[in-house]
Amino acid sequence: MIVLVKLFKILKIKKTQLLLGFLLLFICCDRPDEKIIIKGSTMGTSYVVKIVANKDIETKKIKYSIDSILVKLNKQMSTWDPESEISKFNRWESLEPYDVSRQFYEVVESALYLSKKTNGMFDATVFDLSSLWGFGPNPKSGIPEKKNIDSILTLTGYENIICTNGILMKKNRKAKLDLNAIAKGYGVDVIFNFLRTSGFENIFVEIGGEVKFTGYNFRNENWSVGLENPISNQIDKQIPFFGVLKNEGCAIATSANYRNFVDLDGTILGHTINPKSGFPIQTNVLSVTVISKTCMESDGWATALMTMSYEQGASILSGNDSVSAIWLMRGADGLRYITMEGEINIIDPIYDIR
Repeated sequence: MIVLVKLFKILKIKKTQLLLGFLLLFICCDRPDEKIIIKGSTMGTSYVVKIVANKDIETKKIKYSIDSILVKLNKQMSTWDPESEISKFNRWESLEPYDVSRQFYEVVESALYLSKKTNGMFDATVFDLSSLWGFGPNPKSGIPEKKNIDSILTLTGYENIICTNGILMKKNRKAKLDLNAIAKGYGVDVIFNFLRTSGFENIFVEIGGEVKFTGYNFRNENWSVGLENPISNQIDKQIPFFGVLKNEGCAIATSANYRNFVDLDGTILGHTINPKSGFPIQTNVLSVTVISKTCMESDGWATALMTMSYEQGASILSGNDSVSAIWLMRGADGLRYITMEGEINIIDPIYDIR
């Protein structure tokens, strides 16, 4: 009987030790997720990176890497830097092949591909046209005369740039590139891919309103992106977002005329220019938000769709299953409404969806 009691006590002690060991293992494996937010400036705007992980995050090291990547991209594609790769290419007045970096080539190649898909409504050769209307690093003043616009149009057109085997060529010596409508999106993709290859799975990257994300946020929910509601003249309280998107992972970019504009002799003009007519667009489209797999694609498509009517844009996208879009429209009565192309679920929309 004494032997049985001792054996029971020994088994009870070992069972307790086993349970304690299991609890210790469970606690170690289920450590709380760590969340960091990294902020900075780039491309004439700001960036925000959010990371959620169940491991230690070397914030300073990651921020240094991100800033280094973005500085490099700026040195390649910023038209505001006279010594950047794009500025040097724009000064190159030759029809001979021009060697460029791999990343610069990738962005130009993608821009030309999008130009063909949109029948030239997206055009990366509008540098001089933008300057003529008062935008960019060397803006002109005053509303340009039509003869000057027509003169610039002889130098523009995506057909004037050739991409082949890693090199660029000009068909017109005076042709100049402007990648501002696609470079931010590319920057988001590059930072996103850097973080993924660094082993992170829950990521949110945003540069100047263009975003790409995957995984989950700190509350273990899908990331949320607010759809910006332009400032209204209505007396009622201004609501900052007209809806919210929640996805497991995608890239989102928005183009709108209410963000960037120029005042020329009292006339307010939006920054989106029709590359074929040479004039800033006048449209009832307030903004276009595009959802796709890469932010460069979303960024470029959003700009292209802003140059078109909703009907034109929806027609082009109807056969493209990889790209979805949301238009915020202004009706003839001044009331706003939402239209969409693709499978999209807008949470809490404040306007009618038509």
